[in-house]
Amino acid sequence: SIHTYNCFLFLSVFVPAAQPITSKLDAGWWAYKDVVQGTFVPVPSFWGLVHSAWNLCAIGKRQSPIDIETSHMIFDPYLTPLRLNTGGRKMGGTMYNTGRHVSLRPDKAHLVNISGGPLGYSYRLEEVRLHFGSEDSQGSEHLLNGQGFPGEVQLIHYNQDLYANYTEAAKSPNGIAVVSIFIKLSENSNAFLNRMLNRDTITRINYKHDAFLLMGLNIADLYPDTTRYITYEGSITIPPCYETSTWILINKPVYVTQMQMHSLRLLSQNEPYKIFLSMSDNTRPTQPLLQRCIRTNINFSKQGRDCPNNRALRPQYRVAQWRMKSKKFYISA
Repeated sequence: SIHTYNCFLFLSVFVPAAQPITSKLDAGWWAYKDVVQGTFVPVPSFWGLVHSAWNLCAIGKRQSPIDIETSHMIFDPYLTPLRLNTGGRKMGGTMYNTGRHVSLRPDKAHLVNISGGPLGYSYRLEEVRLHFGSEDSQGSEHLLNGQGFPGEVQLIHYNQDLYANYTEAAKSPNGIAVVSIFIKLSENSNAFLNRMLNRDTITRINYKHDAFLLMGLNIADLYPDTTRYITYEGSITIPPCYETSTWILINKPVYVTQMQMHSLRLLSQNEPYKIFLSMSDNTRPTQPLLQRCIRTNINFSKQGRDCPNNRALRPQYRVAQWRMKSKKFYISA
């Protein structure tokens, strides 16, 4: 029948791609968005199906990102503040347009480490990665009570106590720690992000494979002024989706200007001789929480007695109001 023929045709096209083709497979053969280029490039819903080494993307039980529902968070009084160690020195780094992200890779001369908080080891900074949206209502990988932010900064670290490098740590237990900070819009921008996103700098990486060296960066400037955070056990958010990441989401946003966000949206996924495709919306959809706990050191039980719903209201970016009709948080600075 026609129905049977169509099924057979579908299988004949897709089954070969699902079988091990490691010798031919490029580790970078994946995308965030559907792009008509004449060839099939897997978007997030296909990541775990096209290559056996990426199967965690489809069947994993501790995947990231997630939608953080503040009513589900558990206060953990033993969560200490995160410790940042720069050795008292500024760092240099190379900023790249990878075709998917704005990526800042620190040089090896000035090491930046984090420890404390939920971490049992010392983790070395490997990369600062930016996710951002085509509209102000989206662009962050994590959501807060169903709401997205214009962007998200992810500081990706590897366990330097147990592993020799990021590649080894990424596929190993307790291998990765990611500090995540939501991006919001403001008249003034964060000092660290301003170095990356001012017009003189960001225009140096308009196209895929462009790179630009930055010096004299103080990573401490990127961290908002708070010791409060939310943490859970999850995965790397790109293939192969290894479930080796401890996520630490800082409880205050970091700010960029509307112009800087516009500049990000003008970055191309492609080389200059190819069609322009904006890098924006470079986010993986949220994944099921399943049996995991979301812990926090935000002590929401200390809210005043006049707040009847303090469990839901306390742990977030200073929620301005709670509207029962829409069931949405309205987040203020």
